[in-house]
Amino acid sequence: MPRWEYLTTPLIVHNTAAILNNWGSEGWELVQVVTGPEGGLVAYLKRPVVDGEDA
Repeated sequence: MPRWEYLTTPLIVHNTAAILNNWGSEGWELVQVVTGPEGGLVAYLKRPVVDGEDA
């Protein structure tokens, strides 16, 4: 069964693509973007945990 690690990060509207591309290059997959509690955008990302690494 795959194991996952998760990340949340704020998104700056004028730089959204660059932020997501940066995380994507590290193996993170975008799951969802929601409005945060203070009104900004927050991205939820996941990636599989490689055997032998801690999440």
